[in-house]
Amino acid sequence: MEAPRIVVFDLGKVLVDFDYGIASRKIAARSSLGAAGVRQMLDHAPLLFRYETGSITKQEFYAEVCRGAGFQGSLEEFCGLFADIFWEIEDMIQLQAELKESGAPTYIFSNTNDIAVGHIRQRFPFFGNFSGYILSYEHGVMKPDPKLYEIVERTTGEKGASIVYLDDRAENIATAAARGWHALLHETPEKSRAALQKLGLPVAGNK
Repeated sequence: MEAPRIVVFDLGKVLVDFDYGIASRKIAARSSLGAAGVRQMLDHAPLLFRYETGSITKQEFYAEVCRGAGFQGSLEEFCGLFADIFWEIEDMIQLQAELKESGAPTYIFSNTNDIAVGHIRQRFPFFGNFSGYILSYEHGVMKPDPKLYEIVERTTGEKGASIVYLDDRAENIATAAARGWHALLHETPEKSRAALQKLGLPVAGNK
């Protein structure tokens, strides 16, 4: 069996971990709404969906939070608090580095927003080491909508079994599998490494 040609990574909970609770507590400290209420506004909420599909701008998102939570800080302060919630998953960063070093094209495919991406790009050098990026807010649609997967195929020039995709959410994997991709539910770096190696990709085995 011929090995897949490209590897596509989800970003959150695959390459970087995050906790909206961090941002919620910090934003609540400058707001009239408590941390639980702020988190409800930010984490998988309709407001975040609108922002991460590009329906509203960063400035509009900030204005909505100011209205809804009574946030008292500037846009710059808000962006810093909202974005500073990430940390690298080092074993997965190493895995992507091995693929890149071997010449295998790698891509990031993420439901995300421009505040988060700007922060990650500035804070974590690994983010610049990919062949391309398919980000929900730039295309007006989010996973698991098949339209965003079509954009991956157009961007990469690959489809079907030429693509390996790692994501931590089952519904996102299901859409990829329906398109014939090698769809891997990411649970641990060790399992994902073993799965890529089994598919014939040039990564070292688990220690």
